[in-house]
Amino acid sequence: MKMSFREILEDTPVIAAIKDMDGLEKCLKSDIQVVFILYGDICSIGGIVKRIKDAGKIAMVHMELVSGISGKEVALDFIKQYTEADGIITTKHTLIRYAKQLGLYTVHRYFVMDSMALSNIEKQVGSFQPDVIEVLPAIMPDIIRKVNKISKVPVIAGGLISSRQDVMTALDSGAIAISATSQQVWFL
Repeated sequence: MKMSFREILEDTPVIAAIKDMDGLEKCLKSDIQVVFILYGDICSIGGIVKRIKDAGKIAMVHMELVSGISGKEVALDFIKQYTEADGIITTKHTLIRYAKQLGLYTVHRYFVMDSMALSNIEKQVGSFQPDVIEVLPAIMPDIIRKVNKISKVPVIAGGLISSRQDVMTALDSGAIAISATSQQVWFL
């Protein structure tokens, strides 16, 4: 039986967010279990995902950051059929709903810049239930606590994390995991 994404994150709460081949190579050598893929294109994404899967890790494709992949449901069909990806990251709730139908793990990414963005989380999450919400930037412990209060969906904190203190603050504020592009954070 497939573990829930929450269980995987609770087991290993640091996520490698990779933005280039150097990041890919380094995360493959780490104890990281979940990898957010924030780069690539329609021609390379299958190979990137395969390397992550061959290393025994969970591969999550950011739909808006892979060149040549649209924000339409057919792009999810492509990811499901032509890669071994375990799931997706997206800012689009319509993709979350369809990805769940396909059996993919789902991360709904929110950039919380003002009270309207916070209000959108409350309005949207209840209607389509992603596996987790990612809140950016992560260095806002009060916002992480607020999101936890307004949503039953677990929270990942991402963006601008660069130290052990940043990781601990996010986790102490209620995030179940953090995502970071900082390679030093991966090896804490």
